[in-house]
Amino acid sequence: MAYDEVMLELVRETLIVSLKIAAPILLAGVLVGLVISVLQSVTSIQDQSLTFVPKIVVMLLVAVVLLPWIVIRLAAFATAMFRLM
Repeated sequence: MAYDEVMLELVRETLIVSLKIAAPILLAGVLVGLVISVLQSVTSIQDQSLTFVPKIVVMLLVAVVLLPWIVIRLAAFATAMFRLM
């Protein structure tokens, strides 16, 4: 039973780290999408590329800005995983 509990804890920790890393990037995409959707509703412009291009650009910019933080988080997680081996 202890082996199963350790594996479940590892999977849980992996999912939490993944969510913490992905959350700011996804949140930026959601906020930009929301702002663009409101602007499209107000101006009656319904072009699909108008929503995707800014979201992709903003999400990439957020990922680049947060890259040092992401690397630190992943390095700490990998170090913890190697210690368990």
